Amino acid sequence: MSASDPVFASGQSVAHESARHQVQGLAPYVDDLPELRGTLHAAPILSPVAHGRLKGVDTKAARAMPGVVDVVLAADIPGDPLLATFVHDEPIFARDTVLHVGQVIGLVLAETVMQARRAARAVKLDIEALPALLTARAAHAAQSYVLPPVTVKRGEPEQAMKSAKHRLTGSFEVGGQEHFYLEGQIAYAIPQEQQQWLIHSSTQHPGEIQHWVAHALGLDNHRVRVECRRMGGGFGGKETQAGHLAVWAVLAAHKTGRPVKLRLDRDDDFMVTGKRHPFAYDYTVGFDDEGLVTALQLTLLAECGFSADLSGPVADRAVFHSDNAYFLSDVRIDSYRCKTNTQSHTAFRGFGGPQGVIAIETILGDIARQLGRDPLDVRLRNLYGITERNVTHYQMTVEDNILQPLMTQLAQTARYRERRAEIAAWNREHTLLKKGLALTPVKFGISFTATLFNQAGALVHVYNDGSVLVNHGGTEMGQGLHTKVAQIVADELGLPFERVLVSASDTARVPNASATAASSGTDLNGRAAQFAARQVRENLAAFVAGLQGCGAGEVRFAGGKIHAAGSTRDFREVVKAAYANRIQLWSDGFYRTPKIHYDKTTLTGRPFYYFAYGAACCEVAIDTLTGESRVLAVDILHDVGQSINPAIDIGQIEGGFIQGMGWLTTEELVWNADGKLATHAPSTYKIPATGDVPEKMRVDFWPEPNREDNVFGSKAVGEPPFMLAIAVWEAIRDAVAATRTDGRVSMSAPATAERVWRALQD
Repeated sequence: MSASDPVFASGQSVAHESARHQVQGLAPYVDDLPELRGTLHAAPILSPVAHGRLKGVDTKAARAMPGVVDVVLAADIPGDPLLATFVHDEPIFARDTVLHVGQVIGLVLAETVMQARRAARAVKLDIEALPALLTARAAHAAQSYVLPPVTVKRGEPEQAMKSAKHRLTGSFEVGGQEHFYLEGQIAYAIPQEQQQWLIHSSTQHPGEIQHWVAHALGLDNHRVRVECRRMGGGFGGKETQAGHLAVWAVLAAHKTGRPVKLRLDRDDDFMVTGKRHPFAYDYTVGFDDEGLVTALQLTLLAECGFSADLSGPVADRAVFHSDNAYFLSDVRIDSYRCKTNTQSHTAFRGFGGPQGVIAIETILGDIARQLGRDPLDVRLRNLYGITERNVTHYQMTVEDNILQPLMTQLAQTARYRERRAEIAAWNREHTLLKKGLALTPVKFGISFTATLFNQAGALVHVYNDGSVLVNHGGTEMGQGLHTKVAQIVADELGLPFERVLVSASDTARVPNASATAASSGTDLNGRAAQFAARQVRENLAAFVAGLQGCGAGEVRFAGGKIHAAGSTRDFREVVKAAYANRIQLWSDGFYRTPKIHYDKTTLTGRPFYYFAYGAACCEVAIDTLTGESRVLAVDILHDVGQSINPAIDIGQIEGGFIQGMGWLTTEELVWNADGKLATHAPSTYKIPATGDVPEKMRVDFWPEPNREDNVFGSKAVGEPPFMLAIAVWEAIRDAVAATRTDGRVSMSAPATAERVWRALQD
């Protein structure tokens, strides 16, 4: 092998670094770790009331049950009784008031899991019920908000609306979504010497858990170490809300002096943790004969639950993405962050983006049917331009726009026009089954909207046998982050992928790490690891250059060899020699995303480094007698830049699409009149199964590297594909419209069989 003929790890479909052990059941998760002697198990005491005064907690019966060791309540918190959230509005344990069914009032500790759970149910609660707000619209009417409303305005939408040739007004709602990670929420808190703590947590944000735990105990952060090797799924549900489990477990361990494990069972997980934010929408839109939007007034009501959690940035991103792929000349968006007596809703894949995108896509679909035009033509007419109509309503210039060619190419490869005609003919001939077709785009901004989180650190250690260990601040939840980082480091050092290992995420190694979220895991941590590896490579290059009498720039690393001035040395041999000559073989790397800035008060600026684009063409069929629907075929063209790992990226696209399809079709959250979540188990809450995957599902990559200087020319791929599934929603609405002479469709999401049936009767 020569330096001019390298074999790169990046760009290859390398298997996920844990795949073999996961398939064999040998990859340990938190609940698989050996338990230390004396470990106690905790179970939560939950409020059965949506809103009320907590007048008393009787633990006598619970304490008398077999195996019970202690009970932990708010009075046992040594530090601040409120969680260390940004808004500082959420109690660790309920104190004088309960604010939703399932709010944790305390813990029962016992020798076994089942002993703790049985005893927790025996705790008697004296609660005086109070009126509860259970929907965003009810909260908005009562002016009940977790945060102040936000308005973004451009142009003169009021005047433009008056002069619009056509106007349309509508309202609809989009439900929330349960994360349904395979591994439930769990934390294992272990006391250490000198007031130090070790927390094993299934978390997307070890640094935040470190901060929350230290805050609750009244300690400095350096006394708390948080470790996470892997999660069995996260989807945003373990960004903040894994922190609750860790705090609860450590408070129990602090009181008893013994290790404590807290693992929620699936029903409790449903009742305790937040979901994707449900949204309600009101809109008035003005448009011309071709469907061009000339004015838009849009109200977004985000149902936030009882505390702010991440509702502020989630609602902000919904505002940012209410344009999706389209230029809005005169627009006003009012965003209300509604406080309800339900679980505190939190991050979920897309982080408010899907709730913004579905608004404009629904509006454009309604416009097309109002005018009797093809919805794709209306969408193409409203797209952002290249040099004009290229500034968002929040004043960011769209510099990397590929929407027109991407959508046009997908329409051709998916035979959109031909299939549109075929489906129209089918619908004329069939009364029982109706088909629908839709092609919708995605433009998704990549970066944390909270600018300070757009930073990352990493460590790269080259040992004297030539093996490499990497540690970075990101967490692995099945998305392949560790695999991609290992590929990046391997290529930076010119090594085979197998020579690089990534270790567990650990606050004692890389401090102050941001959450693994916002689709930025590889962008941030991959770049930081690349910089760390580059420093080691430069140290070795300088060493070899000194041996060969050449410039360091002439030294090349490839295929596990180091080439310089006509000589070739094995990487291992060079490392041993460098160690003997006291050359530094490890380094740190740090990266912060460039160019981004925005005003959090006005929501204007450049919150995103770049955009990821994509489009999906979806065909569905509905049963007009039952309302049942089936996705028949999906064609996807998605922009991942220059893929670091094509297999992982395709998996993320397929998985994101199916998860989005579930959000919009079968995953319905239902709270009853008492504020209790009725759909709190797999028997009542339906995520997509293998039988729901479309028989035809084609995924292609847009063939262009990232135009911004991102790691290896790649683009983020975790969240953008989720919104491709809005094509399913629009295709179902298209099928419903085929049953009506006026084309009008009145329906909220998810489009369950019941909702589709009711829309057909309307």
